[in-house]
Amino acid sequence: MFTGIVEELGSVVKLEATEDWALLTLRGPVVTSDAVHGASIAVNGVCLTVVDVDAGTSTFTVDVMRETLDRSALGALNAEDPVNLERAVKASDRLGGHIVQGHVDAVGVVLSRAHSERWDVVRVSLPPAVSRYVVEKGSIAVDGVSLTVSGVSEAGGDDWFEVSLIPTTLELTTLGQRRPGDEVNLEVDVIAKYVERLASPELTK
Repeated sequence: MFTGIVEELGSVVKLEATEDWALLTLRGPVVTSDAVHGASIAVNGVCLTVVDVDAGTSTFTVDVMRETLDRSALGALNAEDPVNLERAVKASDRLGGHIVQGHVDAVGVVLSRAHSERWDVVRVSLPPAVSRYVVEKGSIAVDGVSLTVSGVSEAGGDDWFEVSLIPTTLELTTLGQRRPGDEVNLEVDVIAKYVERLASPELTK
């Protein structure tokens, strides 16, 4: 489990892709400081398992299944691309963001961003399959960053949501560099999905 509080902005060393899977090597001195084989690290919001660590170069390698490549934007990464990195949360840590599983629900597209003196307002497309889980003032993870939804589209139109990015988020995560047309990984609040699942039998009576 993760909290959506990015620990460092790492980078892609290389992506070796085959038809069914990919081997992704990344650099991140903070997350590799105590990484071991089998550890979980979120890469742009995707929970991945470490298969190799090179402490000397501060790099680690992960396997990425076809399922993950199809359901996330990881397959579009190139060497030197920045990535958000977060180690799995310890039971004793503060939950600074919200409960993030690292299981991407959909891929959104940055539609627009409006700059102001202190923050940016970013609008992202919201695939219909997950739009019902996103509410104003609720939580959403965008490329693994825990954010508060500041606006949502009206019913009947194109689905989108907005988030307001503070200077720290702009400086320390990939979201500061995202531009209209860029794809981002989305994970909705898992609590909303559980509530829907549990309530469905009663609602259909």
